[in-house]
Amino acid sequence: MPRCVAFLRAVNVGGRLVKMDALRVTLEALPLARVETFIASGNVVFDSRVRDFAALERKIEAQLLKAFGFEIDTFVRTLDEVAQLAAHPAFEATAPTQVIGFLRAVPEPPALQAVARMSTDADRLTVEGRELLWLSSRLQSESVFSNAAFERALKMRSTFRGVGTLRKLVAKFAKT
Repeated sequence: MPRCVAFLRAVNVGGRLVKMDALRVTLEALPLARVETFIASGNVVFDSRVRDFAALERKIEAQLLKAFGFEIDTFVRTLDEVAQLAAHPAFEATAPTQVIGFLRAVPEPPALQAVARMSTDADRLTVEGRELLWLSSRLQSESVFSNAAFERALKMRSTFRGVGTLRKLVAKFAKT
């Protein structure tokens, strides 16, 4: 049974408050085992026999809507996939901003072209499969880009995590 991670979009920002204990209990009602949360930004680690992650994402979203009263987009990856992303050679750089955007699907060619046009010397953007890799020589708070700008270019929802957070998550849960 693989260890998985659900990345939840826009949790504990903009008045969309979700207590981590309540989140864990809510997801334990699904066919998930060993449910644990990691920091209060919507990262849930669990075991699941489900192989259709798109269907699992919809089940989690429906459960969260029922429990919390608002939509929470969910992006599921295996812990092994997250470990590979966190160890990606692009993130060996010392760039102050090193972020991965999780997407629902591989973007269509026009969306990939839009992201490629956004890339600059300061902000290097690459889409690999269902992830957007963002390295910037500026702090994320100083960038002209935002998650909303990426979503408009990609024409799909996403959620972003810093590579440092992903590395800490992998270090904590890879051995469990």
